[in-house]
Amino acid sequence: MQRVNLSAVSEFVFVGLSDAPEIRLLLFVLFLLIYLATMAGNITLLVAISTNSHLHSPMYFFLGNLSLLDLLCPTITVPKMLGALLLEHKKISFSGCLFQHFSLISVVGTEILLLAVMAYDRYVAVCYPLRYPSIMSTKLCAQLALGTWATGLLNSLLHTSLVFTLSFCGPNKIQQYYCDIPPVLALSCSSTHSRELVILVVAGVLGSSACVVTVVSYICILLEILARNSPGIWHKAFSTCGSHLAVVCLFYGTTICTYVRPSFTYSPRWDRVVSMLYGMLTPLLNPIIYSLRNKEVKCALKRVISQVRRAL
Repeated sequence: MQRVNLSAVSEFVFVGLSDAPEIRLLLFVLFLLIYLATMAGNITLLVAISTNSHLHSPMYFFLGNLSLLDLLCPTITVPKMLGALLLEHKKISFSGCLFQHFSLISVVGTEILLLAVMAYDRYVAVCYPLRYPSIMSTKLCAQLALGTWATGLLNSLLHTSLVFTLSFCGPNKIQQYYCDIPPVLALSCSSTHSRELVILVVAGVLGSSACVVTVVSYICILLEILARNSPGIWHKAFSTCGSHLAVVCLFYGTTICTYVRPSFTYSPRWDRVVSMLYGMLTPLLNPIIYSLRNKEVKCALKRVISQVRRAL
């Protein structure tokens, strides 16, 4: 029986977003502006949270973690994509692809869990407002944040080990602009059925658990609002939960468009467009949503911007 050389493929090649030079330049400028806006928005939000004592609460502690994830997510993939668009440098080494895959899956898995933790935080804030400081203590918040990051890393370690211990000995063109699981698995020359099943089960358990926590938290919030039935309760609850609910809908909406679709709808070009929606639009809009929906954040951001202007 012929043995397959595991190191037969030493590098991968990303399929470009467009082969037309004029379109590549336009896409480069567009994605560069989106990336810079994403960096500026999330860094400003992080600075505002860290420098304003009024924002040193559990809600903004988790929001700071979310902004950090939104900084990491596009940074893992966008610079390489910009290089491919401008310089046509579409190659990535096997180890580079492995690292990119591991980093991206870590960030995405952590963000899924963090949104569930933030939903629980909003549930405690609405349903137990008097006990909120004691329940959401500094120690618990640190443990929850550390748990989400650790689980995201372990989940990514499992996925990466399952994918990159396969044999790659044939074509090396990735039908994507980053090292995602489906296009990399498609290049393997060994059987992937069992590993795909494990990946699907683990991702399903992780994602469904986080989704259940989020949905149950908001159901409890809704039941609490209906039970109180006091004047202004709807407005107060919406001001407390509106931003997070919008971010959750945006995240799960783009994730479903990216990964949860019938197989007959898949096409390489469409997958790349949808992945950009997931990988670039969500990190850009998250700080905008929280800034528009939260007066405290808007005031803190105004102070940071005014301080930057004075420094310049």
